[in-house]
Parts: sequence; structure tokens; C-alpha cells
Amino acid sequence: MPAERMRVEAGSPYPLGATWDGKGVNFALFSAHAERVQLCIFDGAGHREIGRIDLPEYTHEVWHGYLPEARPGWLYGYRVYGPYDPKAGHRFNPNKLLIDPYVRALHGRLTWNDAHFGYRVGSKQADLSFDRRDNARGMPKCVVIDPAHTWGRDTRPFTRWSRTIIYEVHVRGFTMQREDIPAPLRGTFAGLAQPSVTRYLRSLGVTAIELLPIHAFVDDRTLVDRKLNNFWGYNSIGFFAPMPRYLAGGDIGEFKAMVRNLHDNGIEVILDVVYNHTAEGNHLGPTLSFRGIDNKSYYRLVPGNERHYEDFTGCGNALRLHHPRVLQLVTDSLRYWVEEMHVDGFRFDLATTLAREAAGGFDPYSGFLDVVRQDPVLSRVKLIAEPWDVGPDGYRLGAFPPAWAEWNDKFRDTVRRFWKGEGGLIRELAGRVCASRDVFGHSGRRPWSSLNFVTAHDGFTLHDLVSYEQKRNEANQEGNRDGSDNNNSWNCGAEGETDDEKIIALRARQKRNLLATLLLSQGVPMLLAGDEIANTQRGNNNAYCQDNQIGWVDWTEPASETRDLLSFVRHVIRLRKTYRAFRRGRFLVGTLIDNDGLLKDVTWLVPDGSEKTEVDWNFPDARSLCFLLADAGSELESEEADEPLFVVLNAHFDRVIYQLPSIAGIGEWTFLLNTALATGSGGQAPLAPDAKVEVEPRTVVVLCGRRGPARP
Repeated sequence: MPAERMRVEAGSPYPLGATWDGKGVNFALFSAHAERVQLCIFDGAGHREIGRIDLPEYTHEVWHGYLPEARPGWLYGYRVYGPYDPKAGHRFNPNKLLIDPYVRALHGRLTWNDAHFGYRVGSKQADLSFDRRDNARGMPKCVVIDPAHTWGRDTRPFTRWSRTIIYEVHVRGFTMQREDIPAPLRGTFAGLAQPSVTRYLRSLGVTAIELLPIHAFVDDRTLVDRKLNNFWGYNSIGFFAPMPRYLAGGDIGEFKAMVRNLHDNGIEVILDVVYNHTAEGNHLGPTLSFRGIDNKSYYRLVPGNERHYEDFTGCGNALRLHHPRVLQLVTDSLRYWVEEMHVDGFRFDLATTLAREAAGGFDPYSGFLDVVRQDPVLSRVKLIAEPWDVGPDGYRLGAFPPAWAEWNDKFRDTVRRFWKGEGGLIRELAGRVCASRDVFGHSGRRPWSSLNFVTAHDGFTLHDLVSYEQKRNEANQEGNRDGSDNNNSWNCGAEGETDDEKIIALRARQKRNLLATLLLSQGVPMLLAGDEIANTQRGNNNAYCQDNQIGWVDWTEPASETRDLLSFVRHVIRLRKTYRAFRRGRFLVGTLIDNDGLLKDVTWLVPDGSEKTEVDWNFPDARSLCFLLADAGSELESEEADEPLFVVLNAHFDRVIYQLPSIAGIGEWTFLLNTALATGSGGQAPLAPDAKVEVEPRTVVVLCGRRGPARP
């Protein structure tokens, strides 16, 4: 039946989007300033527009209509009529097919051409001109879905923050070079769901994977022109739809199956989400969705100059979250991924922008943060902020509400500088390994507020961090101008790859030192996927556009030192899980914890075994930090006290000798970790209670005090 002959009923303004109810489909689209909205129906291939239907009703600024003949699988888009007056903030152009902001699935991909712009590209009037070309053929089409899915007995792990170990993963890059996965499934959600992957994650010991953006996004035209693409995906255009290239068969049920398989293996799924801006860019960007639906409502426009956009993100625009319908869009999206897709949490890209109110400043009591805090669904999942943006006063580490964890770049920078060999950092380092109480120790916040990392997708991999002092971003075709120049890296004596065995051995030890510091510090550790097998990006510290061997994790048969590194990481993760002193639920403050008044939760020591004084903390050339961790147990968790742990972080170029502390009831000290060894442990005899321990240059040592009679 031609679309124009289809029966159209009034339908409902709620819910927004295209909703199949088993009999027909309700279509609802918010636009406060539109004058007319047309629903456009396409053939099964998405190439030919077969009809247009005016949405007949307008309620509470929502255009809506119900089509009894519509079915799941239909392809559609919108054309929205209204004023084209960029100086007043309006950019309606019905010649442009638009993506439904609430679409659950997309068909096809964006094919770039000048017709996607609402203005005549190259015109002397620029965006003040008006383009009448139809862009539909090059646009992805929205898909009506049937949301029915049998989850079975999917059980969320609900891992406590204190027990959480996060593994940052790129869906495509993680599996593209895994030969144990069928070729058609590599780079997809189905690939991540394969038994070989879940077995690997379990054997590694991580408790959650954090996926780089999987919301539908756009490959920037400038990248496509250079035969590159937006590999990382921080360029969203659909907040409910999975990226089509990550679906092996095109069915969004693949994402649900992946989540189910990961949950079955005790692994949570956290999404990296980008609600701060969209792929439509600045005033010279394309018209793909929000701009053509209601530019003035969806985006933050410059007061008094509404032709231009407020930009706190460096990406050309910022969503207007202080508008109630835009705030609804974001929170509806978040609830959808929790309730319908069963994800366990979110990492919010450039989260400061989300909490900027109408005047432009960050507000810890902003509408967005308040809504999330009281929402019965969202307040119960893991919430992680990237606590900065590029706008005024945008660096807000420690300023988010108590329910949030935050990416702690102070941890990253301090740990890198310390192991690089800088002096005078021990006071700073002590604070960072104890979850940065100076930053987060307020408002009832806990150590898990500090999400610690040494490497992430943005920057050098761990291998490159100890192999390069200068970035190598030529493959990005931006003249090596992109990416940070402040990497706090050290190449250990040679720039890039080398055959020098001494340098190779030193780099291997430095990797172990950095990983041990990360995994044994208070707070929540995040490991970059591939670091445990010495993955390299060949010195590229901004591989956002490298959908190739540079950006993919290399799973080829590892050398012996790589196998040793993987064994080391597994060993250290087991230590973290075994000893609660490494993952305390409260900040370490030097509190006495035993009845005899002899042990504190943390005691900072000098080489002769005595406590540090202010003079010791201020020693400018200090490159070694030693401390004793003690734990009184937890009545709430029915856990007994851990045995005391003696920890030395020695970044000095020479060995350091420490006197072991004398503790009543301790019969011997056994080695739990020594980064001077390839796998971190093995073959070291216990030490007597009054012994001294020699710590090799650039080494981490951890000993455990075993209770019992003293041994000779």
C-alpha cells in the first residue's frame, strides 16, 4: 500500500521515537519551533523514498501520529519544516532527511556529499545561504524495531566498587586480530561474546569492561577524505542505537547476547558515552538530526549571537542539557541502556559540560547531576566522570557528587613522573596511592571515587610509554601536531624499538612497576586493553583515526617477555583480590587499628624502620616510598583481619635497604611481589622478623607478615 494511502491516527506524544505495540507503530518527535513534520518511509534497501506522511497532532511540543499498518523493519526518517534563520538560531530545512533522536537501530551508513549541509557549501554567505538539494540517498535510515528479547536468567554481577577492576576495551580494535574468532565476527559485539574472549577476561581477573563509544556515530568528512575514519567513536549522532559496524548481522540483539555472556562470566559492562556534543559540529557543520529538528532547543547557542554555538568540548557544539526535553533525551537514553540493554554503568566523556547550567558555569547541583542522583534506575549503576572539558574553569576533578567515581589524571601524572625518576614526589605519590584523599576526601566520598589509570585509549600505550619520549602521529596526516606533547614518558635510553637487551629488560621492569603501582593502589584501577601483552601503537599517542594495525590490539604469538608480563598482571590482580588492605572501603589516614595501639592502617617508613618525619617527606631527592599496610578486618563483611603488608616503591637508580618493622606475633616475612623478577614472584626465601630487605633499583617489593613463631 502506498504510504500516502495509509490510515494515520492521532497516536500519542509518549513515548518519543517509533514504538511498536504489537498492532502498529506510534511515531513521536519533539520540536518546539517546527511548523510541520513529515514522516518519510523508504523501501527495504533504504534507497527509494516511497511516501511521506504528515504527523497529524502536536501535543506539549511533540509531533505525533499512529500508523496501524506500520511494522518492525520499516525504514524511515523525518523532514521538518520551519524557519531557516541562523541569526535567530533556527536552521530548519525540509530538503534534509533527519535521523530520529530516539531511533533504536540504523540501516546503512552516511555517504558524504555537499547535500548534507543545510546551506550552500562554498557560498559567499556561508551558512546564511539555503541549500535545496535532497540528501536522503546518502543518509542512514531509521529502523522500527521489535524490542522483544528473551534474556533468560541474566544476572547482573553488581560488583562492589571496592572490588572493581576495569578493563578499557575498543569493540573493534580488541578482536580484529584474534585468530581464535571467526573472521565475520571480528570487530563486533558478537566477537566480544565469543568463549575465547570471555575465558581470557576471566583468566586475567578483571571485573568490568569499559567499552569505548558504541552509540551510533559519524566518520568525520575530513577523515574520510584522507581515507581514515573515526575509530574511537567520540562523534555520536544516535544515543539509543548501537553503531551498525559493530553488528555482525545487523541485529541489535547481538549487543544483548554479548552482555548476557559477559554477565554469565561475572563481568560487568560499562559504556563510554558522549552526551556533551554531537556529530553535527559548529555552524558550518552538516544537518543530520538535532540541528534540523530544533536547533534552538537542542544546542547551546551564544547569547546575543545565536548563529554560533557555545563550545565547551572542542568539537563545535554542546548539547543544551538545561533544556527539559534535551535532559529527558539523555536520561531516557541512559535508562534504556540500563533497563533494556542491561549495562552496568557509564563513563561520561567531558562530564563537566553536562553539568554546566544556563549561565555556562559548572554546577555540582546542576539539573543533570540532580536528576541522575535521584533516579531510581540510574543512581544504582556505576557512574564515572571524565571531570574536565575545554571551557572556562573546566577542570573539576573532585567536584562531582558522592555517587560518582572520577578519572584521576593526577594519579596518572604522578605515577608516571615518579617511575620516570623525578625526585621530590614522595608526598604527592603517597596521596595518590591512597586514593587521593586530598581531592576526594569530602562529602562522605570513599576511596573508590578515585578511578586510577596510568594509560588509557587517549595517549601512549604502556609499551610506548617506556619506549618513546616523542609522539609519532604522522599516520594521522596532521603533521604530527595532534596528540599531547606532555606525556611524562621515558624511553629508557633509546627512542622507539631497539635490540639493546639491557634497555629491553629495563623497559620490561618499568612496565611491571607501573602496573604494580596501579593495581595495588587504593581506589579503582583501570587497565588499558593490550597493556598486559605489551601492545604498541608505534609511538602514536592519538590513534583516534587508526582503524588498522596501529589501533588494533596485536594478538600474534607473544615473545617470552610478553608471556611473562601477562603472567605478572594476573599475579598482581590476584594479590589485589586476596588482600583487602589494597582495596580498603575507607581512606587510609594513619589511624590506630589494634588494641595494643601499635599498628596503624598505614605507616610511612624510612630505611631504618622508623616513621617518616616532616623532614623525610620534604627530602628533595627522595625517589623511594615505603609503607606498612595493616587491616583490622570488617564486622560488616564478616572478614577477618589481613596480615600486615610491607610495600616499597623504589624508583631510584640504586638499591635501597629497608629494615623490616618489628610486629608482635609475626614469625616471618614472605615475598608476595618483586618486580625485579620477570613474573613478579618465585624462588625467594622468607625473611626473619628482624631482617633487612634489599630492594633493587627501579623495583616494587611487597612482603606479607605471617603470624606464628619466629623462624631462624
